[in-house]
Amino acid sequence: MTSPTTPNAPAPGPSRRSLIAGAALAVVGWNVADAVWTTAPASAAEPDVAAVPDLDGTLELAVPARFSRDFGGFVEARPWAVLHAGSEADVAAMLRFAQENRITVAANGQSGEDGEQQSHSNHGQALTRGGLQIDMSAFRGLKVSGTKAVVGAGTSWAQLVDAALERGRTVPSLPDYLHLSIGGTVAVGGIGGSVQRHGLQADLVRAGRFVTGTGEVVQARGGRRRDVLDLARAGAGQVAVTTELEIQLVKARELARITHLHYPDLSAYLDDQQRALRSKLFDHQSGEIVRNAAGDGWEYRMELGCYVDRDRPVRRVEALLAEMGDDASRRATQTLPYRDWAFRVDAFVAALREGGYLSQRKPWLSLLLPGDEVRRFVEEMVADLTPRDLGGGFCLLSPLDRRRISTPAFVLPRGDQVYFMDLLCFPAPGDDGVEGMLERNRRLYDRAVALGGKRYLIGAIPGMTPDDWRRHFGDERYAALREAKERFDPAGVLTPGQGFFAGGGER
Repeated sequence: MTSPTTPNAPAPGPSRRSLIAGAALAVVGWNVADAVWTTAPASAAEPDVAAVPDLDGTLELAVPARFSRDFGGFVEARPWAVLHAGSEADVAAMLRFAQENRITVAANGQSGEDGEQQSHSNHGQALTRGGLQIDMSAFRGLKVSGTKAVVGAGTSWAQLVDAALERGRTVPSLPDYLHLSIGGTVAVGGIGGSVQRHGLQADLVRAGRFVTGTGEVVQARGGRRRDVLDLARAGAGQVAVTTELEIQLVKARELARITHLHYPDLSAYLDDQQRALRSKLFDHQSGEIVRNAAGDGWEYRMELGCYVDRDRPVRRVEALLAEMGDDASRRATQTLPYRDWAFRVDAFVAALREGGYLSQRKPWLSLLLPGDEVRRFVEEMVADLTPRDLGGGFCLLSPLDRRRISTPAFVLPRGDQVYFMDLLCFPAPGDDGVEGMLERNRRLYDRAVALGGKRYLIGAIPGMTPDDWRRHFGDERYAALREAKERFDPAGVLTPGQGFFAGGGER
């Protein structure tokens, strides 16, 4: 099994110098004057060539399309080169080189199933116009031992779940879609149906290895280098590239027992979401806004799950369900193998692919709302929401338990009660109203901010400015992030697609 800290070694060749993919010409440097890679070394005619460091992997100039676009499909930003690292040392060397020459850099997890890998952000967050992309799929080592797994940052949750299940273990808090890179998910926080019980995916990280923007390799564990660990988790790639993470595991159960509850009334739905949250009985808790049976309005559906072994009694759960204010005539419970449940979204994605929805642009909107304003926000939103807005998608609405969220860089709204609202739009193929949906996202975001809400970092919200980000983080946090940026990435080259700060530029 490949070590998590050592990507698959490149095939032996005559030189460790990076080669242009499919060509016989060596990339030997960066022409500082013209800001381009060059195959010609420094000379009297071209004195301003900075020599590229020796690498164990390859530096590719024939850039595949998957490094120029992301899952959202709104932003196209072609990098000048892609680093397929052969080692962690390659990442460190190229980050030092990027600092010296002010070349922008972003790590790209290349999420998705075989043959469909791409950045899984929605509005260019992990892209670079010019500059350098680091293909993190090279870091896919995986080792499961007892209650922990040590994984390369490019490993997917799907790969980890299957490896852990072989040993009777699983990840306590998973994203709903498992074919995402673990490093990319942790970099934004990571939300799924078990956040209420176990926290974010970022909260499961015990330790890690990171390469800061200055090229320093950092091993963070316990109290050692907590500064980098706390900024790398949910820090949107602003201070370091993650190469390895240690993830907490728990005992896996055989079955998932899932109950679906339906609510015509929003207030009853929100009350019961809080009742379920307070009970601490459920391993999975989520909900969504759905079209009603008449097709003339919206209603609400809750999903509550327990992970159990066969014949385990659920009397306390049944007693709580008896108190719920849903339409009991429509309530349904299903029991299925745990792995089938964990991979449940795969069939949905396959249907979207078959229907042509995946090739359309996807204006997702992910928000965090204060509990005392969630009813007002949702009522205003659904008044204008149409089935066309969702297309083949859906809209999640679930509570979070802020006491379970310990990642310092993850920004939450005020108050004890917090809701995650995820408008996952998959417009129909050929729908010409997608740009309008993007404008709707901005309006809804501004309304959420006015009510005290925040955004989750993956969505598509146009026109974000440094002032918007200062408001998002708050003055104190924003100043601390800027200070950390200047310390760990003084040239400001890491992950420019987020646009947190002015003057970063793109090269």
